Amino acid sequence: MYHVIEELFEQFINYATLLAEFAGVLVLLYTLIFCFIQWCRRKPDVRLKLAEGIATALEFKMCGEVLRTVVIRQWEGLLLLGAIFALRAAMTLLIHWEIKGEKNEEDVQREKGA
Repeated sequence: MYHVIEELFEQFINYATLLAEFAGVLVLLYTLIFCFIQWCRRKPDVRLKLAEGIATALEFKMCGEVLRTVVIRQWEGLLLLGAIFALRAAMTLLIHWEIKGEKNEEDVQREKGA
């Protein structure tokens, strides 16, 4: 009985991980298409929208990594997963830092124009 429940739980976590990863890919593809269209139209806030979309996609991907830690049984897999998570977290922090700088730059431009 225990093994059956364990197997069902592991399958559930694997599907939830795939769903989170897939959601991240969809967000990234939508952002890419949307921002490319906006870039072709010469919209001024394309960089900000692109950075926000990438940050959102990375957060979905990180959610998948957190879910994956539930079913890891070997130290090597856990260390690899930790390294991937750390890289994605660092990328997310850098992107949020760039978003903040971009918003500050937009505020300064608005104040100059007002």
